[in-house]
Amino acid sequence: MFNEMMRAEIWLQETLNSQLSIEDLATRMGYSSSQVRRRFRQSFGISPSAYRDMLRLEKAARMLIHTPYGVHDIARCCGYRNHSAFTRAFQRRYRVAPREYRQNQRLELYRQRHSLPHFSVRLQDLPLRRAAVTRLYQPPELIDNLDGWKANVEGAYDLPARLNNAAPIAILHDHPMASEAPRIDIGVHVDEEHAHRLALPLPFRLVMMPAQRYACIDLVDSSQLGSAMMFMACRSMSEHGVYLSGDAPQLVKSHNGLELRLPVLEEE
Repeated sequence: MFNEMMRAEIWLQETLNSQLSIEDLATRMGYSSSQVRRRFRQSFGISPSAYRDMLRLEKAARMLIHTPYGVHDIARCCGYRNHSAFTRAFQRRYRVAPREYRQNQRLELYRQRHSLPHFSVRLQDLPLRRAAVTRLYQPPELIDNLDGWKANVEGAYDLPARLNNAAPIAILHDHPMASEAPRIDIGVHVDEEHAHRLALPLPFRLVMMPAQRYACIDLVDSSQLGSAMMFMACRSMSEHGVYLSGDAPQLVKSHNGLELRLPVLEEE
């Protein structure tokens, strides 16, 4: 049952800016809407509608901090067609209006910027890529040993043999801002030529990472992850002339250790 509700949770995340309903989710899964609500609450302790609202507002908070978009645009991007409804929902969750939240959080980042270690940042345009990943709802300590990720992940040793030497990747959905629903997609890169011929074991799925620009930082190990995230959040807007998009960063295995990739907004 949990794997089914994992699929439901991923669908809720991937449809944040749509007007699709829980009834649409139930139809997709072949259940009644009441069954989906009951089973989702059993798995996550919250209704699917409330879970989606939480993800929408967390996305909005990240965009308020890291992007230059106006509140109206952020509300639409996060699935709110009514600006007043967005403001009320945001205020209930964060106790301040969106504009005040942006001002407070950016001021706090500015205060922290000189207390952080320095990291070398390079901007890189990466092509479309794919990865075979599974979702984990566990603390981020699981990424401490990205090479050994398979030991703690159900079904990892059932992946096709052609992926044995593929580079590991972790997609960090609760960064660069803490979330009440921490979740990591972890797995391996997949060559484009193999992507459509893979039979993946449950609960793995194939995800597409579109061509995009990233701010990339080389790390010695995962102990530097938090500092690197904060460094980029504090300094990106001023020193590097780019804005983080607020989308999920990626941690990938590289020849020199680990590489942190934070999606940035394309220049207009």
